Amino acid sequence: MPAEASETMPVRTSDDVVRVRQAVRARAVASGFSLVDQTKIITAASEIARNTVEYGGGGTVQIEVLRNGQRRGVRLTFIDQGPGIADIAQAMTDGYTSGGGLGLGLSGARRLCNEFDIRSEPGKGTAVTLTRWK
Repeated sequence: MPAEASETMPVRTSDDVVRVRQAVRARAVASGFSLVDQTKIITAASEIARNTVEYGGGGTVQIEVLRNGQRRGVRLTFIDQGPGIADIAQAMTDGYTSGGGLGLGLSGARRLCNEFDIRSEPGKGTAVTLTRWK
């Protein structure tokens, strides 16, 4: 589905994570999302952006505004060239962490979105795509 609007941003530092949150909020508001839906996509974006910095060594996010008839959405695609994820199923399990976190980032982001896709290969990085529909 073609995007109505698209923007790519760096995700390399904690300041970038804040900028991603702000950009996602602006797109969600412009798309007419309710406060609850805004909060869900912003929270998911924050979790994956933080993972991109902490575990992926930094990368980018593409923010797209979608329209499918009357339906509007926001799609986020985070890409890094980090070490990748050896076992995606394990990484998606609540409570699993390869660092010092709570182990809810990936699985929590999946629950907050209508569509979620993760692709990763050890040594080649990770791509996570999240979509929230109004």
